Amino acid sequence: MSVQEDPVSLTKNNERPSADFQPSIWGDYFLTRCMGTVSVEKMGQQVEELKEEVKGLLIDSQKKPPQKLELIDSIQRLGVSYHFENQIDEILEKMHHNNSNDFVDIEHDDLYTIALWFRLLRQHGYYISSDVFNKFKDGKGNFKASLAIDVSGLLSLYEAAHLRIRGEEILDEAIAFTTTHLESMVSSISPHLLEKVTFALNRPIRKNLPRLETRHYISIYPKEDFHNATLLKLAALDFNVLQALHQQEVSNITRWWKNLDFQRKLPYARDRVVDLYFWILEEYFEPQYSYARELATKIMTMVSAIDDTYDAHGTYEELKLFTQEIKRWDISAIDVLPDYMKFLCQAILDIYSDIEEHTTKEGRSYCVHYAKEAMEELVQAYFTEASWLHDAYTPTFEEYMSVAAVSAPYFVIITFSFLGMGKIATKEVFDWVCNKPNIIKASSVIGRLMNDMVSHNFEQKRGHVDSAVECCMKQHGIEEEEANKMLAVEVENAWKDINQELLKKPNTRGSVAFGLLERILNLTRVTDVVYKDDDCYTNPHKLKHQIELLLKHPIAIH
Repeated sequence: MSVQEDPVSLTKNNERPSADFQPSIWGDYFLTRCMGTVSVEKMGQQVEELKEEVKGLLIDSQKKPPQKLELIDSIQRLGVSYHFENQIDEILEKMHHNNSNDFVDIEHDDLYTIALWFRLLRQHGYYISSDVFNKFKDGKGNFKASLAIDVSGLLSLYEAAHLRIRGEEILDEAIAFTTTHLESMVSSISPHLLEKVTFALNRPIRKNLPRLETRHYISIYPKEDFHNATLLKLAALDFNVLQALHQQEVSNITRWWKNLDFQRKLPYARDRVVDLYFWILEEYFEPQYSYARELATKIMTMVSAIDDTYDAHGTYEELKLFTQEIKRWDISAIDVLPDYMKFLCQAILDIYSDIEEHTTKEGRSYCVHYAKEAMEELVQAYFTEASWLHDAYTPTFEEYMSVAAVSAPYFVIITFSFLGMGKIATKEVFDWVCNKPNIIKASSVIGRLMNDMVSHNFEQKRGHVDSAVECCMKQHGIEEEEANKMLAVEVENAWKDINQELLKKPNTRGSVAFGLLERILNLTRVTDVVYKDDDCYTNPHKLKHQIELLLKHPIAIH
């Protein structure tokens, strides 16, 4: 019996929801596009040699603190800091614990250096009081007018201020002050500074994706007065070596996707396997997380298909059955589903079987329980939203967010991202995730609200549960523009919460390593890039350039 003939496939209006999603723009491109093995091995050998030279730069006792800060910042932005984590941690820890006050006193007139010092230490989880910037204010409590001509200082303060937490009014003021003055000088500064300022105003470091930041900074680093040729060559070679690995991974995942034949069997769903790999790649690009990227991308393709099933194809009765069957985790029970749902259910169960096999070999079989729990919670959230649509019910904004923050679906992504990270993700870590700590809640709020703000008009045209925008408008009796302003404030506050949670607070997050928290930060950065100006997931051509930079075009080595 076909899906159309199945009696449960009809809604009360004998209609099925639909959405005219754009097809993938990649096709089979990545099935065969990989860099040659010989050239990759040769570059890898050069990377190992250059690493030793750069390590020598870091431990050079002759370098003054400002020089070391610039070097560390460059290493991080060039994407090679994962090679020097111990050395960088040691330097910054010393600066924080031993030399903080002396450093501020010595460099008391240098806004550029103080802001750089503040940003780097906060990026590594060290709390530095924002009071260090009070010295740059005048007697009236405003930032000094003389700072308006210090382009490097303004840019450094602008970047530092994006690590603000709630209650730091001076950093709120700093963003407004620096943004105003940087925007006003774009017609009167050198081409190099103009490039830096224009890029930063659109994409501050805190909200940029690590690999996109690397790709951009490699292009402008040679123009910096303090640039180092050895470090630049290491960064370019390392980028290309990693790109070859990433190309092979996306090729393997594309082949897996093609073999599943989702495009034919679930034609209503968005075909975004390459785009989803891009999401996960930005969570962790390092070579040791190859399996993690594969696993997380595969489950994300399932989540995307489930989302489209609830939003753009399934009838209410079908969705009720699907929700029940997912929670049973029993392949023998899926016969009650229509054929397309049987296929989707089987694909999900197959991935979970692979997870169970892999984690059992690692002695981490406890992970499977958390993976199932996250998926059950997700489909229940999707079904709750489907019920609201079915009943023509508009929840309050608070009620909506209690469900929509789950359907975003960041809890699932984070759970699966941690699954592939090995023993660093302990049982205690998964318990922590299940309890929905503030950093994950904040990431989910950003994901949900930014998505809703750019996609709700398209979704409402095809019949969709009310988004955060509609809920806010109806509850407060306001227009769309005002609702968007309110939601934008919520997004900024959530960013402040993420910054707060990334500061080191002994005994408050147990055994959750800083490296795990960084994955949540990176996932939130993906949200900011994908949903800042448009729904670039639904409209894949809008991400094409970024994906090409990371997965298609290697860097020319001079």
